[in-house]
Amino acid sequence: MVKAKNYIGQFHPIVWVLLIGTVLSRGSAFMTLPFLSIYLSRTMDLSPIIIGLTVGMSPLMGTVGGFIGGHLSDRFGRKPVMLISLFAVAFVYYGFTIATGQGWFILLNAINGLSNSFFEPTSQALMADLTDKERRMKVYSLRYTAMNIGASVGPLIGAYLATASAKLSFAITGTTYLLYAIVLVYFLNKLVIQNQGQHVKKNVPFGDAFRIIRTDKALRYLIIGITLINMGYAQIDSNLPQVLEGKFENGVVIFSSLLSINAIMVVFLQMPISHLAEKFRLMQVMFVGSFFIGAGLIGFSFVNGWVTAVLAMVLVTLGEILIFPSNSLMIDQLAPEHLRGTYFGAGQFRKIGNFLGPIFGGFLLSHFQGQIMFIVIAIISLFSIVFFSSGNRSFLKMKSIDSKAL
Repeated sequence: MVKAKNYIGQFHPIVWVLLIGTVLSRGSAFMTLPFLSIYLSRTMDLSPIIIGLTVGMSPLMGTVGGFIGGHLSDRFGRKPVMLISLFAVAFVYYGFTIATGQGWFILLNAINGLSNSFFEPTSQALMADLTDKERRMKVYSLRYTAMNIGASVGPLIGAYLATASAKLSFAITGTTYLLYAIVLVYFLNKLVIQNQGQHVKKNVPFGDAFRIIRTDKALRYLIIGITLINMGYAQIDSNLPQVLEGKFENGVVIFSSLLSINAIMVVFLQMPISHLAEKFRLMQVMFVGSFFIGAGLIGFSFVNGWVTAVLAMVLVTLGEILIFPSNSLMIDQLAPEHLRGTYFGAGQFRKIGNFLGPIFGGFLLSHFQGQIMFIVIAIISLFSIVFFSSGNRSFLKMKSIDSKAL
């Protein structure tokens, strides 16, 4: 009991509110978005490319909104940006319940991506604001674990609702985000955040912040590398379900089970693997993560049943456990205190990979086959190692210059 109390006491109460909210909101979101491509293919006569465009519209808008939202949170505070974003996401899912044409789905998913891109870097920046440096890797790992706790349950419910009532899943998700926003309003008003204003003491104009980001080579290489990773990882939600449904009679069940396996692995392995990874250099961890994701994608190209599908998902999951929290920590290390939200927002440019991945994968799937698609995408993802290596050299060079200046 004492150990649990001490563990909880390591972090600010707002951090725990955000973590719990992440579990609930991501769980409900995973009931819907992974099955959006299946829903569109069943209810509308759309090509895989158009479905990929619809699914990819969310991350495309995320690349635009992340930097803007993160910078706004540096200038005007975390609270207004987060709350407006959450209420907007709730509106999106309610909109899905009444949307009838592909144009509406594209528009709503674009708003969804824009709103989430405002919320995610701002919430990460707030967690960092409220957490000591030595505990931030733990916070990022807990956040990623929280996302997957929700994701471990969401797909199972979503698999049922995808065949029973997809619109009900949209309504449940919208309500969850609405309640999350209301609870966050209450706690942000009740709890005084002592250092909430510290990050806005240097009020950097948008143009100057953009120039700082643009000239940071280490950040630029990091974003390019993680973008290539996201191009590969995006196939899991966009083109993998179409491949499985086309190859197997119970493709939807296999897909939802793979998502649950992925999430359960992250829930139970994220913290111990992160603890082990702390013994190695950050870039070494990211290199290994890239390799596992590439190997998993190649594994999906040879899927012929449950065993090969599960093995491929295990490899992809090990890769994401290593690479995604490490990416957050790397951005945190690169960011000046007064531009933390801006840097986390700039990190959202990686979502261009989530936009291009479904479209390019859909093109390959339409003109060739699933095996060719996964192999090509895997090779692209493995090229991330080149950019991570270049970013690491720039980062070490920058640290060397700063130490000499001191």
